[in-house]
Amino acid sequence: MLSLTPLRSRVWNLGKFFVLMGALGLTFLVFFGASMRVALWARQVQVPSLVGRTVNEATQTLAERDLALRVEENERPDDKIEAGRVMQQEPDAGATSRRQRMVRVWISSGPKRTIVPPLVGQNERTAHTRLQQDGVAVSSVSEFRSADYPADVVVAQDPAATSRAPEVSILLNRGELAATYVMPDVIGVDGDRAADALRRQGFRVSIVGTQPYPGVPPGTVVRQQPAGGFRVGASDAISLEVSR
Repeated sequence: MLSLTPLRSRVWNLGKFFVLMGALGLTFLVFFGASMRVALWARQVQVPSLVGRTVNEATQTLAERDLALRVEENERPDDKIEAGRVMQQEPDAGATSRRQRMVRVWISSGPKRTIVPPLVGQNERTAHTRLQQDGVAVSSVSEFRSADYPADVVVAQDPAATSRAPEVSILLNRGELAATYVMPDVIGVDGDRAADALRRQGFRVSIVGTQPYPGVPPGTVVRQQPAGGFRVGASDAISLEVSR
């Protein structure tokens, strides 16, 4: 009868061999995975913040982390970042990137500046409408009076038309100061005679009504507006009421 002891011994030895080989293989895989992760980690860096830096500063900052800079051609307006500095980057600051990768940046062209329209010769209302449409603010309005220009017209602007600026100052002519006169007291005067005399001086006069006044001849001025002694201009309306 054959002995099973040698066979069992050989199977046992073979099993230990495979277990040992499996353990060695598992150990290799673990160390290989760990070494790969270390290698990959060693090749990764954190992207620094470049916003607000000049191109030279951004290039130097990236070079210190073994990263490269790519500047996009088209500049973009930005109200907070001055012209010539980085206003946006990709990847964002704090992101993880492999070494020798590109970081894209966009450069600011400075605050958005609109083109100032021509305003000289336009009346005040038209000028304000045009500025509002073009997105240009009025920084100041100065006024003077002169007979050499039409009234309420822009005679100068700063900056000049076609300049790039967010706001503009304008100078308006308010026209020559109109002459004024002292309103005479015409109560008790014949209404037609008073109206004719005032019209010959260039005033606009109307007889607006009649009122009964006992003892007063019909057609006599009993009320006037403005009252006597007030200052009136040629364009002011004068109204008279007469008796009947």
